[in-house]
Amino acid sequence: MIKEINDTIDFIMKNDPASKSKLEVLLLYPGLHAVIGHKISNFLYRKDLFFSARLISQMFRFFTNIEIHPGAQINGTLFIDHGAGIVIGETAIIGNEVTIYHGVTLGGTGKETGKRHPTIGDGVVIGAGAKLLGSIEIGNNVKIGANSVVLKSIPDGCTVVGTEGRIVKRPNSKSILSDC
Repeated sequence: MIKEINDTIDFIMKNDPASKSKLEVLLLYPGLHAVIGHKISNFLYRKDLFFSARLISQMFRFFTNIEIHPGAQINGTLFIDHGAGIVIGETAIIGNEVTIYHGVTLGGTGKETGKRHPTIGDGVVIGAGAKLLGSIEIGNNVKIGANSVVLKSIPDGCTVVGTEGRIVKRPNSKSILSDC
């Protein structure tokens, strides 16, 4: 777990121009604290200690204003920038080197059972206030604009903006809104 935390700190240092030192990130970044809390609660959750897992999760939520369900899977480094108001649901899966800004929801639609939250690929950036809902898949290296609402799966390399969450740029395309 120490190596994973150190890798996450390195990822934050690489991607946040405001970070000055590893010590600052470790002590003062609520997004990192939420990820550490999730690692603890997820460990308990996988041991079927559901109450203890939720208790730890809620304690970290209280201190960080970031809610990550203990059942969610974080498969690598996750940079939660600013963090306030983030919600990550139970069946969400998050890849490696993902950046999430404040106000993001990785939630369900309320109509599904089983896998009901998004799966996020590697290298994804999710802008402030974006809502990704349902059992959808977000490909690798996708950029999702601020306040976008995404209800359908997105292929690798796309940029998504708007309240309808439509693709505005595909990989290897020079123009915006081409063949979308």
